[in-house]
Amino acid sequence: MGNQQDLSFWEHLDVLRASIIKMLVVTVICGIAAFCLKETLFDIVLAPKDADFITYGILRLDPFEIQLVNIGLTEQFMVHMKTALFFGILCASPYIIYLLYKFISPALYEREKYYGVRIVGGGYVMFLIGVAVNYFLIFPLTLRFLGTYQVSSDVHTMLSLQSYMDTLFMMSIIFGVVFEIPVISWLLALFGVLKADWMRCYRRHAIVVILTIAAIITPTSDVFTLLMVSLPIWLLYEASIWIVQVTAPETRTAEAD
Repeated sequence: MGNQQDLSFWEHLDVLRASIIKMLVVTVICGIAAFCLKETLFDIVLAPKDADFITYGILRLDPFEIQLVNIGLTEQFMVHMKTALFFGILCASPYIIYLLYKFISPALYEREKYYGVRIVGGGYVMFLIGVAVNYFLIFPLTLRFLGTYQVSSDVHTMLSLQSYMDTLFMMSIIFGVVFEIPVISWLLALFGVLKADWMRCYRRHAIVVILTIAAIITPTSDVFTLLMVSLPIWLLYEASIWIVQVTAPETRTAEAD
């Protein structure tokens, strides 16, 4: 891989094919391992529905009860498969990123490698942080509010397993992507496209855009979930202003060099 500069086009394709095969093999192995560890896997995934979940304990919320039901013949098996695949990709992702970087890096200059590592590494870490924030904060609070909300005491709420899992996975991916905002802002600031003064000037416009985006990406139409999704995005926007402000001197120094 270190002599990729001397390889022909077809040899590059062979190297890429070998890397893709390795990625698939590792992902499948991690997915099979997650599938076999069913009890541990679903202890983690279903933990937010229990009243003794760590988030509820820290916030000292009142006890509650949420029941999950299975309404399809193949639903539990398919949920098991999808959950194992999700965790397989998540566990294999560091190796996948490593192989991709190892394939691309020979074509990069030293400065491009330096910034490439920071962008990819920062983006990966922020994605994981976004998934963690959703799992430990956003999803549990959303689940508790919507899962215990009643229009009448005569109406009992029972959530389907499929609905629970789809909402959890969708919100995890959404927040993983949303948490890339600081990384993208830093990258745009490096190119001189984004200025901190502009972000401050258009803060009100940004809030409207954030609320609009949150309304589109939220899995439900209630105001509580909308606010729970909008708040982290707004905080990330404010953090991005600081990042862009700090990046400005770095950009001028790099241009001077």
